[in-house]
Amino acid sequence: MANPENDQIGDALVEFSLHGVFPDEDVSSRYVQVDHFAPALASLAAAKSKLEADIHLINEDTASDVSLWIANAKSLEDDINRTRNWANEIVRKSEAPDVSGKTIRDAEERVDFLQREAIYNNQLHDALARLSRVSRLLDEVELARDERRILQSLHLLEESWTALDSVPVSKSCRVMKLLDIRAFELKSTVHDVFDHVWKSLVQADPLTSQIAVLDSQEDEQMSLADAVIGLKAYKEVDTRMMALWQDLDQILIRPRTNPELENIPAIRVENSALILAGEADRTVASLFKDLQIVVKYLSERLPEDLVYSLSSIMMPDLIPNLISSWLEPAVPTSLKDMDKFQKIIDTTKAFCENLDSFKFSGFGELQEWVQSVPRVWLAKCRETALGSIRAKLEQGLGAPKEIERVETQTVSQEEGRQLASNGANPTGHDGWDAAWDDTEVLANPQDPSKQPVNEGDDDDGADAWGWGEEDDGNADEADATTANVDLKQDDPSEEEDPAAAWGWGDDEEVTDPSKDSKGTDKGAKPSSSTREVTLKETYNISSMPDPVIALILAILEDGASLVRNDGNPMAAAAAGLFSLPTLVLALFRAVSPHYYTLEAGGNMFLYNDATYLSERLSEVSNNWKARDDLVPRAKSMLRLDNDVKALQLFAARAYSSEMTTCRTILRDLLGGSQSLLQQDSLGSSDLQSQVENASGYIRTTAATWSTILAKSAWCQAVGSLVDTIASKIVSDVMDLEGIGQDDAYNIANLIARITELDDLFLPSGGGKNAVPSTSEYAGNWLRLKYLSEVLQSNLQDVRYLWMESELSLYFTVEEVVDLIGLSFVDNARTREVVREIQGRPHPRGPV
Repeated sequence: MANPENDQIGDALVEFSLHGVFPDEDVSSRYVQVDHFAPALASLAAAKSKLEADIHLINEDTASDVSLWIANAKSLEDDINRTRNWANEIVRKSEAPDVSGKTIRDAEERVDFLQREAIYNNQLHDALARLSRVSRLLDEVELARDERRILQSLHLLEESWTALDSVPVSKSCRVMKLLDIRAFELKSTVHDVFDHVWKSLVQADPLTSQIAVLDSQEDEQMSLADAVIGLKAYKEVDTRMMALWQDLDQILIRPRTNPELENIPAIRVENSALILAGEADRTVASLFKDLQIVVKYLSERLPEDLVYSLSSIMMPDLIPNLISSWLEPAVPTSLKDMDKFQKIIDTTKAFCENLDSFKFSGFGELQEWVQSVPRVWLAKCRETALGSIRAKLEQGLGAPKEIERVETQTVSQEEGRQLASNGANPTGHDGWDAAWDDTEVLANPQDPSKQPVNEGDDDDGADAWGWGEEDDGNADEADATTANVDLKQDDPSEEEDPAAAWGWGDDEEVTDPSKDSKGTDKGAKPSSSTREVTLKETYNISSMPDPVIALILAILEDGASLVRNDGNPMAAAAAGLFSLPTLVLALFRAVSPHYYTLEAGGNMFLYNDATYLSERLSEVSNNWKARDDLVPRAKSMLRLDNDVKALQLFAARAYSSEMTTCRTILRDLLGGSQSLLQQDSLGSSDLQSQVENASGYIRTTAATWSTILAKSAWCQAVGSLVDTIASKIVSDVMDLEGIGQDDAYNIANLIARITELDDLFLPSGGGKNAVPSTSEYAGNWLRLKYLSEVLQSNLQDVRYLWMESELSLYFTVEEVVDLIGLSFVDNARTREVVREIQGRPHPRGPV
């Protein structure tokens, strides 16, 4: 049974929630217990259910409520008339002279009240009238919708929204909400009908690959022009045009503009529809013809507003595709196909004019491409040229090619004897050949300012020939490199640097070799008689230089043709074309080291290739300026001098990198920064193995380089490696704290193993008595041999080597004294020999 006290609490909560009525004090002050909550919540739930039922009932009676509002408005009008009569009566009575003041005040208050009531009633009547008009308009919208009069429905719907906005009632009012909901639902249903009509006017069928745009349909009252109004009303112009373009692109444009398709379909107009039919050729002219059919069809059938919207959506997709897939691939890489490309340019210009005449817009990118054709063509040439270099490098070095360097120089008789002694021979003069020797002339193909030095001898055949010099090739300048090397030998700890020895970047004056004191022959003057001799030497290059030269020559010829023909549409690109060789060579220098180092001896191939390129480009530059068929402007536009210098420096870096790597490996095989000889036992197999590995590495490297470098360059490079091992052994011996008899014997054996490398420098066909030329290319070689002699000698022999032999040419007084201190006991005899040696620091004469 329900508790009355619990019911009072539930009723108080309901009244407060619905009407804001605060409960009586006897209820509000009552103590609420836990068991009171369940009945209270049940009362709230019942009130909620009843309220929802009332709302639902009100929603169902919406139509009758509006009619009731109209009836009430008429009743209100009658009340207004009645109150107006009352007001007139009051005015009449107020004009009577016998009315008291209190009566007048009451009448005035009543008049004021009635006036306010009249204003309120007028406002209420106006609001109800406006609401009635909105309701009638919505009824008309619904009728027009059912009769498929879409435009009239839209107009009426728009008019109903305007009328609804003019009702002087708050939007939160229930009747306003109901009318707004009804208008929105009608708008949605009208849009569904409009969408059906639009699809009947603009038809897209992917199955049959056709698109039709119709002006009207027999069973529809709305035309395509009328549809624009609907699109604007629903703000769907851009949305519908986007959908139309997507259908066009998927059904027609994409298949027609895809060059990768095996069979490209053509676009035709049949039965008032655009369709794919037949097969089109792969020319740009045919493509633009089909696209013109499309834009003309759309321009004739779509209203101008829709054409403008469609073009703003269509062109940003279509134009970049045309440029990237059709126009750019059609750009030629040379002037050979320029006539054909000119027709493509003309066709593109005509297509742009047609787009403009058909009221299409947004194709500015295509117009810019046409106007910048010279720049586009130049970019294509650049891309193709650089791509060909990369592709060629990716294919590897290819088969080597033998290059013969032939040059005529004027040499003295003494130089001729030196050349003959080095295995070189001038050709072309029988008398001179008979005076020297009957052997083949070999010369270094590289520039003498970049040659590895000749150490240990006064004349270097390759350096003395003076290849690459632009002077008269006199013998004094040709012997400059040897003189510089002799000065280096004063410091035995200084290691030969081929890059520095080649004289890269050196412009200082050189010393006269006649002042050198290394040998008795150094003071002799060459014979004054001179002859011209032709010097020859061969070396190998990879397959890279010739394609690079051919590419550069083709580019230059195209540039010269453009300069001669100012009427050519690409004439503006002439200057840029002449700059392409620099880019090609820059790419070669940047990328080639990676690919060359993948091959054995790759850096030496790179050295030869870069040197060969610099020589050929220098010839190209000279021949270019001497040509009679070129205009002066074409001659002045070729600037390869900096590229030639860059290639020469690049070749030097390649050679230097290879030599640095090889010397580092060689030092690591000999103990690295640690002394090779400061081990547990100098006679150990590990020590001998290290020396054998170093010698084997030199022989392997020499064999690899022999198929790449010219003979003289090979001698210089291998001589540098031999000099590295010699300087390492000499330095390690000088660092020892003492040398016993057994240690001296073991060190001499190690040196004997190293000096077996002499066989690398034996002249070809020299026989058993041939003298190796190792010392000419390794400055520390004789120093190593004399060190072996000292280690195997007694004090008297050491004194003889210093006083009578040539030990003083390769060791200083301090070094010999240190060696004596390491090898011999400190006694009177030792001190006497030391004093004699110190007393004659230059027994062979002043340096």
